[in-house]
Amino acid sequence: MKLNPFYISAIALMASASINAQQSTNTFIAKKTELTELQKQRWSDLDLKKDSIPGMSVDKAYAELLKNKKGTKIIVGVVDSGLDIDHEDLKGKIWTNTKEIPGNNIDDDKNGFVDDVHGWNFLGEATNENLELTRIVKKGDDGSEIYKSAKAELDKKLEGLTPQKKQVDMIVAADKAIREELKKDKYSIEELKAIVTTDAGLSRSKMIMSSIASQAGEGFQDEIKSYSDYVYDQLNFNLNVDFSGRKVGDNPEDMKETHYGNGNVKGPNVEDALHGTHVAGIIAQIRGNDKGGDGVVADNVEILAVRAVPNGDEYDKDIALAIRYAVDNGAKVINGSFGKDYSPHKEWVWDAIKYAASKDVLIVHAAGNDAKSVDAKPNFPTDEMNGKEISDNLLTIGALNNKYGSELVADFSNYGAKNVDVFAPGVEIYATVPNNDYKYEQGTSMAAPNAAGVAALVRSYYPKLTASQVKHILMDSGTTITETVTVDETKISMPFATTCVSGKIVNAYNALLMAEKMSVKTKVKKGKK
Repeated sequence: MKLNPFYISAIALMASASINAQQSTNTFIAKKTELTELQKQRWSDLDLKKDSIPGMSVDKAYAELLKNKKGTKIIVGVVDSGLDIDHEDLKGKIWTNTKEIPGNNIDDDKNGFVDDVHGWNFLGEATNENLELTRIVKKGDDGSEIYKSAKAELDKKLEGLTPQKKQVDMIVAADKAIREELKKDKYSIEELKAIVTTDAGLSRSKMIMSSIASQAGEGFQDEIKSYSDYVYDQLNFNLNVDFSGRKVGDNPEDMKETHYGNGNVKGPNVEDALHGTHVAGIIAQIRGNDKGGDGVVADNVEILAVRAVPNGDEYDKDIALAIRYAVDNGAKVINGSFGKDYSPHKEWVWDAIKYAASKDVLIVHAAGNDAKSVDAKPNFPTDEMNGKEISDNLLTIGALNNKYGSELVADFSNYGAKNVDVFAPGVEIYATVPNNDYKYEQGTSMAAPNAAGVAALVRSYYPKLTASQVKHILMDSGTTITETVTVDETKISMPFATTCVSGKIVNAYNALLMAEKMSVKTKVKKGKK
């Protein structure tokens, strides 16, 4: 699920201008000082009461509840953009299909997927794709309201990109001029300030870049690249009706064609697996090794990678098949950090969600990054058909900021008293990215794997609890928030209790306590005659 680069709006402006008892009785105090770098890297592990940071109390759970306890192996399916399975901080955390012989080009386990050693890649060699609204418009005007809506939205997006393209071209040109002057591709703010020139063009470039650098800090060139990539990906791929990214040879409108793609879960270019690698790291990166952040699940977790999310909108068919693949290969938790505004074959995904429910699999889904109410306009996939829930195994996650108070809800996060279940950390999350690197990323895409990690933790230590029970444990055991918060692109204020079904934020410590109580009750009931 793509999030506009963090400084897009700022850059554009610069350029154009130039458990329950605890939950109900505790009053939390916001942290007064800025987070240290170590706190920033690990804030989702911290505790709101102890640290004044709205984390998930993961450290507390390990120190007080899980010490000397052993869990069982848990497989977490990550349906995403791909995965760097060779990352140093995911060593020992990658699922392996032991029934498949790597590289022999034979379907050894006869499941219809050749050489699916670490998962499956339903996208094949494709990376870029249209948005779903673009695909709808490409099919032609069928007189439907969906077509009219998609066409109006496409036109509006393209119109909005026109000034952004001018801005990004100006910024990129300024950056290029500075690089040529300094004769180096990467340069510091100090080197930029040190430029002395009487050339009017270079002076203007220095002024533009100085303005941007002062706002974005030392990573300003990376922010520029992110902004440029965002604008040109939209123009060239996502919103381009003349572009087609499908490369696997199937008919995406035909659900009967199910075996396509390949076993390369990294994808054609591992750099493009950044999103999926980051998501996997949030769940499973090695704890306590002073590399990157710390994954939620320390032991007994394996990440099963299913590549089905391109740079653009995912196909309903790919998502439905990806869920089924993960379920069939043993995943008990599936993370879905993707979403879109239109879903032409939503029934295929509903069927896959219900199939997962029949196999006792929990799906954790990102609520979306449009700063909107998903009660008013859905972010697909949903678990609602004609106003009724189709199953009880989909958990939808909003994103938290690391600041307690009115800014607690991330300014990009979707919300909804009916259709967002609970919130989890999603701003500036530090985790694995391809080629043994680490990076801060943000979005509900990061909040979902934080919650999925807690769900996996519960299922590892309490494997007899059902997917539905674990869903409600995460919702019911969370920390109750009584603050009034700012949400929506229009910056409205509302009680946090009305931003989601539970009115709570995920808390691993509380979840494990509740899981223990539920497990004891289950044992007592079974023991009665």
